Amino acid sequence: MKILIVDDEDLIRTVIKEYCLNNNYEVYEASSGSEALDLLLHNNYDLMILDIMMPKMDGFTLLKELPKEKHIPTIVLSARKEEYDKLTGFDLGIDDYVSKPFSPKELIARIKAVLSRSGKITSKIYRYKDLEINYSAHTIKVDNKIINVTPKEYEILTYLIKNKNIAISREQLLSAIWGYDFYGDDRTVDTHIKMLRNNLGKYRDNIITVRGIGYKYVEEEQ
Repeated sequence: MKILIVDDEDLIRTVIKEYCLNNNYEVYEASSGSEALDLLLHNNYDLMILDIMMPKMDGFTLLKELPKEKHIPTIVLSARKEEYDKLTGFDLGIDDYVSKPFSPKELIARIKAVLSRSGKITSKIYRYKDLEINYSAHTIKVDNKIINVTPKEYEILTYLIKNKNIAISREQLLSAIWGYDFYGDDRTVDTHIKMLRNNLGKYRDNIITVRGIGYKYVEEEQ
């Protein structure tokens, strides 16, 4: 799960990030609404933790500016406790409202609840014949033996499986795995795909090269 933390206070972001990482979430940060909007327009996240009072663009303006097709489950985290602010947030489509000061453990519980309600949490185990991916443990097994892959190889495989049977461009993989501001090129993706295929052994052909586009994951030979 990818979590975007939007808050202009460095300490707040650091505390939330630490607890999120300890719960195996990927964490991304923005210190203003305008910075967050740029990230949201170019990337996909599973949940956003959003402050209201920020420079350049406040949290409510960010929600209004965000295109409908980019809707993301959102928890507002704010020092503003007035009923009006809470009602405004819910009118704009947020999923929860947490007042500062807050308990990091309670925030994690609320994150899990929102992800569950939004359908973001799916099965923790993926199986195809003798290929198994444990999303909680971040492990890949072939013939019941754990295979050693790099973190990027793991992310590529799970991303392709999440988008099974869909052709994913190299540019999409670069943006999703390395971030939209990564300065590498297509060869970075090709190199990691080659290593991943070698590690998958008899399931290497589940990752198909789509000529002129990129790659896709299939469960049956095509």
